[in-house]
Amino acid sequence: MASFTIKEIRLHRIEVPLKKPFTTHLQSVEVRESILIEVVDEHGNIGLGECVAFSSPWYTEETVQTCWNALKHWLVPPLIDMKVRNPEAVYEALRFVKGNRMAKAALDMASWDLFARRSEKPLWRLLGGIREKIDAGIVLTGGINEDLYKRVELAIQTGYKRVKLKIDETTDLDALSKLIAAYPSLYFFADGNGIFSRLGAENLYVFDDVGLTLIEQPFIEEDWALATEASRVMKTPIALDESIRSVEDVSRMIDQKAGRIIVLKPGRVGGITESLRIHELARQDNIPIWIGGMIEFGVSKAHNLALASLPQVQYPGDFSASDHFWKADIITPSIEVIDGQIKLSEAAGIGYSLDEKMVEQYLIEKLTFG
Repeated sequence: MASFTIKEIRLHRIEVPLKKPFTTHLQSVEVRESILIEVVDEHGNIGLGECVAFSSPWYTEETVQTCWNALKHWLVPPLIDMKVRNPEAVYEALRFVKGNRMAKAALDMASWDLFARRSEKPLWRLLGGIREKIDAGIVLTGGINEDLYKRVELAIQTGYKRVKLKIDETTDLDALSKLIAAYPSLYFFADGNGIFSRLGAENLYVFDDVGLTLIEQPFIEEDWALATEASRVMKTPIALDESIRSVEDVSRMIDQKAGRIIVLKPGRVGGITESLRIHELARQDNIPIWIGGMIEFGVSKAHNLALASLPQVQYPGDFSASDHFWKADIITPSIEVIDGQIKLSEAAGIGYSLDEKMVEQYLIEKLTFG
């Protein structure tokens, strides 16, 4: 049977330097701190999860430290010796704790991975995935200059299907238009990270004619009225990212016509259980989805890849190879991009294991429950 009893939960707090700083108008990330979770059943089988909060609250109100505290004091203890009959049960059991979606997501994902391993099925097949290979896309930061062109060329040579750029008041519209025109085979996404709430909607509208596939989160997450107006007047689709924290937010987006595309980040909305609810609502209303990234490690990315196999996921997501951000990832095997795609594993669960030597190398703190 796929059901299991949780006998032990291990938390690994790690800190890994990026190969190159990841810079936006919000923050520059040089070192990525994270929490890896192992949920262990009565037979010693392990399910893996990853908490994708950042070290400081520049992206969401949750941080690595708040998630560590929530996991340690409230979320993990009640799960020990819990009989899990279906993977959604863990998410439901944690509803007594308000918010803390990123902390909950790590436990939810680990339970799904463990359930799939007990079922002897790849997670993506258990979820109802329809594609065995996932189109890869990368995020490139910095100005539109010779170096960026070189990085776009390298992306094309690697086979990436999509390039996402950050836009702000310094973005040269003519240079952006020429870049997009030079590579007609690529999807070009632009991410505002909410900056047009400060710059004003009129400064967003000038991006409508440069040839972008979509513009992601131009306004801060609370500015629903501005997003609705932009979606009404612009021909370039608005994709909501930070505004989408739950299935209720998706319902609001649809009702208000505040966006035409959903950026789904499983680690932010609470995990796979909530992501499946969002996918179902998007399917009912024929809203396209793409899967966003959080500068995460391979555990979170493997879960995201499984969700990217679902039918309503219609655009290339934030899926790069393991060596894009890191000299070496903390999983084995590494994630590889071949001809612009990532082949999903046929192994049970997410198809990856922790590289124990790498985790030990970057370990800050470890806690074991059970």
